[in-house]
Amino acid sequence: MAELNEAHENYRPHADDRRLIEEFKQNPIGHHSPDLQRLLNRMRGAPMADKYCLVVIKPNREWQLARTTGKAGEPVKLLGRRFTSQAEAEWYVFRQRWKALTGETLRA
Repeated sequence: MAELNEAHENYRPHADDRRLIEEFKQNPIGHHSPDLQRLLNRMRGAPMADKYCLVVIKPNREWQLARTTGKAGEPVKLLGRRFTSQAEAEWYVFRQRWKALTGETLRA
């Protein structure tokens, strides 16, 4: 497992991965190109502690931002931000994960 975490920490997006930002923004839900899926797998494969995620509050109507604890059996920590659009919620989480991965803040 240490090798996986080390590989994640040493990962840097390729120069052409920036084009994938717009691809995700335009289609945050559903099937993605192989390149975007590779990037999403990298983002989602980050260590579990303090990773942003979404909790469904009202199915298909409301989502709440949360962070994982990284400890098995412990519930996620709900944060104050709520969304009424799944696409908006997914885009927000993508931006947070991009920043965690690259250090770069993406515009809303």
